Amino acid sequence: MTDTPIFEPDGRAIPYVDEGHGDGPSLVLIAEPGRHAVLASIAHILAGEGFRVLTVGARTGAAEASRDDLVADTVAVMDHVGLRGGWIGGHGTGGTVARVLTAAHPDRALGVLLLGVEDTDAAAAPAIPVLVVQGADDADMPPANGEALRASMPERASVVTIAGGGHLFPVTHPVDTAFAIEDYLAWD
Repeated sequence: MTDTPIFEPDGRAIPYVDEGHGDGPSLVLIAEPGRHAVLASIAHILAGEGFRVLTVGARTGAAEASRDDLVADTVAVMDHVGLRGGWIGGHGTGGTVARVLTAAHPDRALGVLLLGVEDTDAAAAPAIPVLVVQGADDADMPPANGEALRASMPERASVVTIAGGGHLFPVTHPVDTAFAIEDYLAWD
């Protein structure tokens, strides 16, 4: 089991896991508040394939934190572990935070990785690729959300749908999810 350190800038308690330091791509995965463990399996699988994966959880008291606060938390953890940038993504609300982060800090993002898409107006940085991985049976963030996002940026957005996947598809289908990411990034 991977230890979950807590980074405490300015008294904020932010859980994170930094694993895999191979020669593959770097990923920053932002968890939905209260669901840090949802990303653990795919992070571990990708780390085993040579990726560096930084998973950032929500700070204590995240219910009161704004999107901008959560962006600042993620950037603070990235700086703390010495990760300048990479693919920035997340599950659910974490994906929305990733979109806001890439719009605010496009120099830190090679692309956006959304594990499900919230129905929100959050923009991603222009001119960077977007990969949406979604569960075919996700009632919380239905596949239509990912399709609408792709339609709004067809030149740079791709969608992969996990058959049989509900909202927690990164937990129930971790190998399929990790493979979709690895395949898209053409990493072997």
